[in-house]
Amino acid sequence: MPVSSALEEIASFVDMPVEIQIELDRRGMRLRDILELDTGSVIAFPKTAGDYLDILVGGAPVARGEVVVLEKNIGVRVTMFEART
Repeated sequence: MPVSSALEEIASFVDMPVEIQIELDRRGMRLRDILELDTGSVIAFPKTAGDYLDILVGGAPVARGEVVVLEKNIGVRVTMFEART
């Protein structure tokens, strides 16, 4: 389907708010370890600086990105989109 036709089909929805999620990682933890968490506890993940994060819309992966620093905030720079099937 040409892009212009696809955009025409969804034109009435383009202002609809959708939730995006930026997923750092997932890991399993034992209940004992969760119960021992306290303010200031750090949960380590295998990701390192420069690794990509998943960007999800409606729970489905749509893109990948990398963390960027924006003054006092952080953001995610989109680096690639997932292949559409």
